[in-house]
Amino acid sequence: MFVVIFRAKVRNADSEYTQVAARMRELALGQFGCLEFTAVTEGQDEIALSYWPSEEHIRTWKSHSEHVLAQQLGRERWYESYVVQVAEITREYRFLL
Repeated sequence: MFVVIFRAKVRNADSEYTQVAARMRELALGQFGCLEFTAVTEGQDEIALSYWPSEEHIRTWKSHSEHVLAQQLGRERWYESYVVQVAEITREYRFLL
């Protein structure tokens, strides 16, 4: 399993941003094999973690036309900066009740 870590400084989170973010989450989970997606915002800082079964799934998602447009809008309008990291999860521990 792989995780994509997206960390950003948000410049302007307008209503269109909220709509596009919801659509990207829906597409990733519903059509591209994303296993789990979690995002949090604190002030200008945003972090999103998405979990994927393979790097191929991530590459396919990254190059999808709607996602490419969202990335472009992010650079032009919504983000001051961002960093994307992709890591392989080699071990996992859980405590569940």
